[in-house]
Amino acid sequence: MNQASTESPRRNLGRRGLEAVVTITGILLLAVALAANQSWWDRHFLPLYFYPRERVLLSESLVRLVGVVAGLVLIALGRTVVRHLTHRMSGKEIVAALLRILFAAGLALAVIEVIEGRTFTYAAAERQPGEEPVRQPDQRLGWVFAPRHEGSTIVGGRRISYSTDPFGYRIANRGAPVDLDLPSLVFTGESIISGYGLNWNETIPAQAGAALTTQSANIAVFGYANDQAFLRLESELPRFRRPIAVISLFTPSLLARNLGDDRPHLGPGLTWMPAVHRLWLSALFRFLVPYRSEAVIERGIATTRAELVATAALASRHGAVSLVVDPQFGGETAMERTLRRRILEEPGIQYVRVKLDPSWRLQGDLHPDPRAARAIAMAIATRLRAKLSVRPALESQGQLPSE
Repeated sequence: MNQASTESPRRNLGRRGLEAVVTITGILLLAVALAANQSWWDRHFLPLYFYPRERVLLSESLVRLVGVVAGLVLIALGRTVVRHLTHRMSGKEIVAALLRILFAAGLALAVIEVIEGRTFTYAAAERQPGEEPVRQPDQRLGWVFAPRHEGSTIVGGRRISYSTDPFGYRIANRGAPVDLDLPSLVFTGESIISGYGLNWNETIPAQAGAALTTQSANIAVFGYANDQAFLRLESELPRFRRPIAVISLFTPSLLARNLGDDRPHLGPGLTWMPAVHRLWLSALFRFLVPYRSEAVIERGIATTRAELVATAALASRHGAVSLVVDPQFGGETAMERTLRRRILEEPGIQYVRVKLDPSWRLQGDLHPDPRAARAIAMAIATRLRAKLSVRPALESQGQLPSE
């Protein structure tokens, strides 16, 4: 038997194996694209506050279309392409070529990890060079605003000034620190509450405080999830001698942030847990493809609900009422409605939902503009005015603990 007759079966075996891999890959791509209907997307990809629903639906449709086209191409043309590329190669050469490709890909991934040399930190908002207010790392919370800081930046074509007091609370200016002895509305949360892109007098806390002629203390920090907002409140609320209300924020389209674990976070039972560090490419993939199993989402719902219940209990222990604000731009999706019901309504969380015009956003940004912030502040003030007016009567009847 000559060498050609020996090589032919081997060559054919290697080629047929490669053809089978390509065809199976195409079938899997096609099956996944067809199975990933809207119900599947809604179960595994949470609403995103900073990514409009229209863009989400368009992205999902494009992904499915690409999957279908790629699958059909691999099924229809994969065998022909494999034969064309390997018609002059022996079985050993085909295997060697595949091994070289796998080795090169593995080496490239290793080099990327070495060059990056750190965890991909999409949620670690302490790494925001040049952004105001300046942030600094914090072992328990992940990051906080730098204390005693003044700075400004341009947002939407406007110059925005930021000032913080010795505790890192946002204030009007360095000459107006929070007076811890005064009756106070204590606001905890993230950039919407803190007032991204808004000057002090335009922020939600400032406008609500002015409406109620009461000092507002803004302890919110950009990028916080609900667990960080609760931990921040837990450490700061004892400083206030006369807190009368604690206002926090939850909106269903920000639930995805609560599921982040690449920062200090609260796990089941509100147990503090350190950040989970992953390989850079792994973290980047999780950021670009925010798929979550139904079990992970269920844990996120349960933990978020526990955090908001704990926030209300903490406020009550310090003699304050508690209120959650839920700003809603435009219409509410079925998933958002389900999350609001399960997280806010089922446990009896006191909240006010504020419907906002979708155009009331900062220029070139999705944060609330001054009009939206005012609408939110007035809704908070109206609800608190009603809650606080009945409190003395309830206290006199022994239904509430006095301050």
